[in-house]
Amino acid sequence: MSNASTLSVRVARKATEALDISTFELVEVNGGPLPAFAAGSHVDVQLPGGLTRQYSLCNDPKETHRYLIGVLRDPASRGGSQAMHEQVQEGQVLQISAPKNHFPLAHDARRSLLLAGGIGVTPILCMAERLAITGADFEMHYSTRSRERTAFYQRIVSSAYAPQVQFHFDDGPTAQKLDLAGLLAAPQSGVHLYVCGPKGYMDAVLSTARAQGWPESQLHYEFFAAEVVKSESDASFEIKLASSGRIVTVPKDMTVTKALAAAGVEIMMSCEQGVCGTCLTRVLEGVPDHKDSYLTPEEQAANDQFLPCCSRAKTAMLVLDL
Repeated sequence: MSNASTLSVRVARKATEALDISTFELVEVNGGPLPAFAAGSHVDVQLPGGLTRQYSLCNDPKETHRYLIGVLRDPASRGGSQAMHEQVQEGQVLQISAPKNHFPLAHDARRSLLLAGGIGVTPILCMAERLAITGADFEMHYSTRSRERTAFYQRIVSSAYAPQVQFHFDDGPTAQKLDLAGLLAAPQSGVHLYVCGPKGYMDAVLSTARAQGWPESQLHYEFFAAEVVKSESDASFEIKLASSGRIVTVPKDMTVTKALAAAGVEIMMSCEQGVCGTCLTRVLEGVPDHKDSYLTPEEQAANDQFLPCCSRAKTAMLVLDL
């Protein structure tokens, strides 16, 4: 353990879980117990080349001797998944964060509806197993491109909760494909929806749910990658640091975090895509131009915080709590 927030772990096992998906079993370097976690948790993994990426924990939270993560080899990778698949090997020591949970289960839910797309099954799987253990009412829908790309298929079909899971394959018969409009047609009090997967899949699920009248308080989601949309209206603006009154100009083609770093002001960040929340910063004055996938619509509308790795400003200046 290099500091209070970083853990040194060894890759005890690397295995092929499905086509283009590998699992990595991580253990504490000295064989000791790892910090506890709950369903929906993830860890930040420091990768070769200086990258940091977030991966959900998908083993039983009761296990203290290991963490299990699943990683898709993404052809559109910015380097993270490629590094995990090609450079990280069994026996290698990695630095990771302690578990974080921005995607917890609502334990007062009357019923839970779990929707997983592709590698987004990793946190959803942990949730299903936790709900099954507690005897909670839930239903899981798992959509993938094909059976051969379906991670943890055998683990799910051999489980006690297998009857509560439906698989949907893109290359399968029409009858077994996911009917989102039908599934989400009747939002009910106490029924909570959880979704994780590729951005297009999540956008489809969330937009359908919102169109059908699902309250935001019953929608739970976690993005692990997002395209930060640039706009022709993006312009330069100023950041004022509340503690010193110092003003830093953010050029049109530079992020806030990079502009601040160039001025010697470092903000902790990880994903650089507005999905992990590491760089979340309080806004004291001004109106942010939110471009993240982390804050809820209500949190964005409050305009009292933003993610400087991707978001910008609608006003000429933002005063930040820095």
